[in-house]
Amino acid sequence: MNVRQITSCSRQGVIRLEYQSSIDGIEDWALVNPPKNFETWIVCIHGHGSHGDQLYTRQDIRDRWLGVFLDAGYGILTPNLRDNAWMAPNAAEDLRTILDHLRRTYQARQFIFASGSMGGTSNLIYAVLHPEDVAAVVSLGAASDLASYTVWCRTIGTGIVKEIADTIESAYGGVAQQRSALYKKHSALENVSRLTMPVFLAHGEADEIIPVEQSRLLAEKMVKCDNFIYREIPEGNHDSPLELMADAIAWIKKHF
Repeated sequence: MNVRQITSCSRQGVIRLEYQSSIDGIEDWALVNPPKNFETWIVCIHGHGSHGDQLYTRQDIRDRWLGVFLDAGYGILTPNLRDNAWMAPNAAEDLRTILDHLRRTYQARQFIFASGSMGGTSNLIYAVLHPEDVAAVVSLGAASDLASYTVWCRTIGTGIVKEIADTIESAYGGVAQQRSALYKKHSALENVSRLTMPVFLAHGEADEIIPVEQSRLLAEKMVKCDNFIYREIPEGNHDSPLELMADAIAWIKKHF
């Protein structure tokens, strides 16, 4: 990663890190909020259609999450990660180099991945790709398997879910049938044995963006894990799990 520029943002204490990817030279950025405790960081990845500043600019997420992270004394990394990449290979490699930068610059030691929707999906994918980088996962309203999720999106065929399927297939270089090995490698459901860290999973029962079955199937495979918890919100929609971040971080703390 070639760091182009480090500048202070208008938000107190937040630094904008601009860099050039070592993979393909794309210019991208991340926001860094250095911690009181330099060892532990939150990695908060934005949802589909948003950007790396979502934690600070979307009011409901800011109100429910930001104070929880800051009160815990954690550093906060909110990467843009190519906008809507759904943790495709290049995004995963970019994130890995950002984490290495935080280790070198801030002596970061462990990373808690805490996000929802596309961000929660990305957390699960990165955790099975690089479990050595992930101390814990909070995944709210997420997909556990992009192959089956994109098939579901195509059955709906309209609106935001069609847009999501188009975006995933573009990021992964084709549909799941064409790129089956890659989709499988990036599937938490297919690689559940690599989720050895504490995992807090939650979903709304009536989610119309990412169906609850995506979490139920993963929960079935992890139910016997001592460091796993699944919470389902009756009649909850896609945003309903967002209110559980404080509970999730409190639960994660018990495992450290």
